[in-house]
Amino acid sequence: MANNQQNCIVIGASHAGVNLAFALRKEGWEGAITLFDTDPTLPYHRPPLSKAYLTSDDRIEKNLLKSADSYQKQDIDLNLGVSVSTISSTDNTITTSDGNTHHYTKLVIATGARPFIPPIPGLKTATNLYPLRTAADVTNIKTALHASDTKRVVIIGGGYIGLETAASMKKLGATVTVLEREERILARVTAPVMSEFFQKLHAENGVEVLTQKDVSNITSDGAQNIVHCADGSQYPADVIVVGVGIRVNTELADAAGIKLENGIPVDEAARTSDKDIYAIGDCSFHFNPHYGRNIRLESVQNAVDQAKIAAASICEKDVSYDTLPWFWSDQYDVKLQMVGLSQGYNKILVRQEPDEGHKFSVWYFKDNTLLAVDAVNNAKAYVVGTKFIKGGDPIDQTKLVDPNVEFKPANLII
Repeated sequence: MANNQQNCIVIGASHAGVNLAFALRKEGWEGAITLFDTDPTLPYHRPPLSKAYLTSDDRIEKNLLKSADSYQKQDIDLNLGVSVSTISSTDNTITTSDGNTHHYTKLVIATGARPFIPPIPGLKTATNLYPLRTAADVTNIKTALHASDTKRVVIIGGGYIGLETAASMKKLGATVTVLEREERILARVTAPVMSEFFQKLHAENGVEVLTQKDVSNITSDGAQNIVHCADGSQYPADVIVVGVGIRVNTELADAAGIKLENGIPVDEAARTSDKDIYAIGDCSFHFNPHYGRNIRLESVQNAVDQAKIAAASICEKDVSYDTLPWFWSDQYDVKLQMVGLSQGYNKILVRQEPDEGHKFSVWYFKDNTLLAVDAVNNAKAYVVGTKFIKGGDPIDQTKLVDPNVEFKPANLII
């Protein structure tokens, strides 16, 4: 168990890092806890950035993970606007951007990821072009939109962040165009039936979602940009939002000699190749027992759950990370809840609830094994799907898609 001579340093104070710090105290860690983060703002919830926070006049203080005095009450030393320059695993120290050196007993890397900014000619000199990853990004986007008379927004990238942002910008009165390079939106994460549904949903709400649009360059004239695509099409934009993916922040770990593979590989207790260093959240590459393979997840759920496991392990408790992944997305009047990982599916079944409008679920199978469920405005499907994925019971697939069969596990088991 820890004592007052020990110090757990956490690099990154978003969902993973902050939850780790508070979980450490709950597990009985008595030593120092020191957090560093480059963002000068008190740590905040990130999912609302592309949704409620973007469309509201609320300040970020209404979306804080913890109040300022919570850190003081738990004796957690929070250092904001400070970056970590190096990790020395030979003498268990880090150096920070202010030139100071700090010794650690245990170190937790919760550095997350940063937006990928593609090398598009003219992108760096475009006016009012932003990613959407931080509170400052959202403030910049809202400021630029309010200052524009025509409010023309082009979103580069048709993933969940791009689509959520499109729905929010439309709510703010913008004319929105989404440009996706692939043949369909959400191509890497969901089935064609879901891509078609969201394409139609956005069209119904007045957002133009265009696929097979490879942005070739951007030209700017004062406050107006023109987004050019390889097929010769052009789209004027007062505001451009780039949402084409992320890059994992592994540079510190790499320089410290920690093993890398699709992020930072960790064991079942979130330990890296260095026994005194842990990695959690978006940057970690961990084994998932449900799917029998290593995965890297960009989700709040993974960040929070891994933080608890790492905290317990640091406090010398025998733990193992074994959580079923889940995600969500809000767009217009649609709430999408996703459980499991659909990669590797060879069959999909759709259950449509009768006379319910936008309410259905998509079930991903590999042969007869349920891998994942996408539930649209259907919390029951999400709950039932979670139960079946965890339990592994065989499902009567004919009954599953029959809306006349009452939707509960006992009726669906073979």
